[in-house]
Amino acid sequence: MPFTLVTAVSSVILPPIMTRQVTRVLATALAAVAISLLPGCLFVHGQRYHHFQTVTPLAPSNVLILGFMGGREPWDNPKRGVRQLAIKLREMRLPGVWIETVENKKRKLALELIRHAFDRNADGELDDHERRNVRLILYGQSFGGAAVVKLARQLQMEEIEVLLTVQIDSVGRGDVVIPSNVAKAANLFQSNGMFIQGEPKILAEDPSRTAILGNFEFDYRNKDIDLSDVSWMKKAFRAAHTKMDFDPEVWRKVEALILDTVSELNP
Repeated sequence: MPFTLVTAVSSVILPPIMTRQVTRVLATALAAVAISLLPGCLFVHGQRYHHFQTVTPLAPSNVLILGFMGGREPWDNPKRGVRQLAIKLREMRLPGVWIETVENKKRKLALELIRHAFDRNADGELDDHERRNVRLILYGQSFGGAAVVKLARQLQMEEIEVLLTVQIDSVGRGDVVIPSNVAKAANLFQSNGMFIQGEPKILAEDPSRTAILGNFEFDYRNKDIDLSDVSWMKKAFRAAHTKMDFDPEVWRKVEALILDTVSELNP
């Protein structure tokens, strides 16, 4: 009911002193309802723990793979490379392997899942034995790439090891030096972007403990990638960065890195 209609109706059935009060109340209520019906409204808070499908605690020798989304992408956007790879890995039905995707600002949520996943006696904390038996792989694109390194550093403080980290056109602070609790790390990047270019070289904090598998560069100067499904802004200002996210070759490389690591655990 429009504001003017609310005023007209209330003025007929109520005294003037009450009309103004009722009008304000009804107008406020109608505004609240309208806002709540808008798509992507402020009441949507993004990813929550109950969105994870992983059954915790995990059985011994099980592996947890976490993929971090780029930008402000929701964890379940099926058009993004991180999510598409997670779906593909799930469809492989790899025995003892669990895969989740996480919004890049939800590292706290990821930590909660990791603790629950490997707290096999469910006492609320990871003991020495449980920490030694963590099997964890992290990968992420754009800001998600930086989130991978930041999460690995948080896990280092808790003495939790990471089998593999993979950064895809990583953007953000603190994404260069890979902490020593990571066994293997790989970096995929492009240098063609006018405004956004991925981190070109990652380094091991302790080369005796972390193997850098490579800094793999992708060239998009003459590579045709379908961007028909993205906004004009991304095409205009983030073309190379976006092309990398939509490049099947990139995700085949990430998939191979992950599957090689999983196969080494269960030869």
